[in-house]
Amino acid sequence: MYIEVLKSKIHRVTVTEANLNYIGSITIDEDLIDAANLIEYEKVWVLNNNNGERFETYVIKGVRGSGVICLNGAAARRVQPGDVIIILSYAMMDAEEAKAFRPTIIFPNTATNRLP
Repeated sequence: MYIEVLKSKIHRVTVTEANLNYIGSITIDEDLIDAANLIEYEKVWVLNNNNGERFETYVIKGVRGSGVICLNGAAARRVQPGDVIIILSYAMMDAEEAKAFRPTIIFPNTATNRLP
């Protein structure tokens, strides 16, 4: 049996941009992508602490060290710059493997979106 478990979490970053006219996705500073063990084009859930929205999209790389968190396309309607969000990814694994698995969770500075 396979179960879905938390793989990666970026806890509390601030949306810097919302670009309705882009084709879709979430642009994330490449430093945060690496630290959270995410992969470009990986599916993620975005949880908006300001308005309760929860939606899925996929990751694209932003400029390393920029602190960028930009929701693109239709997702831009679910956030405002300045909103605080949580970004999650999940993985399917065997139930026994899941018992020993530990997700990668990072806690960037919410004011700068950079790691301490």
